[in-house]
Amino acid sequence: MDVDEVTFAKALADETRQEIMKHLCCVWLSVNDVVDKLGGKVNQPTVSHHLKKLEDANLVTVRQEGRQRFYTLNQEQLTVCCGRLMRAFAPDYADHVIRVDDIH
Repeated sequence: MDVDEVTFAKALADETRQEIMKHLCCVWLSVNDVVDKLGGKVNQPTVSHHLKKLEDANLVTVRQEGRQRFYTLNQEQLTVCCGRLMRAFAPDYADHVIRVDDIH
């Protein structure tokens, strides 16, 4: 799924979603696992809302097991979108850090 830079940026703009993404890096977690990782600061419906926003931006990968859904950070999408933003808004710097064409 190809996501435009604005949808990507809006998904990243929220501090709670940023924290959720940190917890989802390299592991699969259920909604309740994420709630636990957040230490009760955010309730389950709110976490589900944030996960849906991240899913819409293709920033999480979802795996269904029975009635439960598990989420993990989509690191490839994160890298590609960050590269696109850098090429659009910091082209002189982007070529020294990462080339989006080299990712795929």
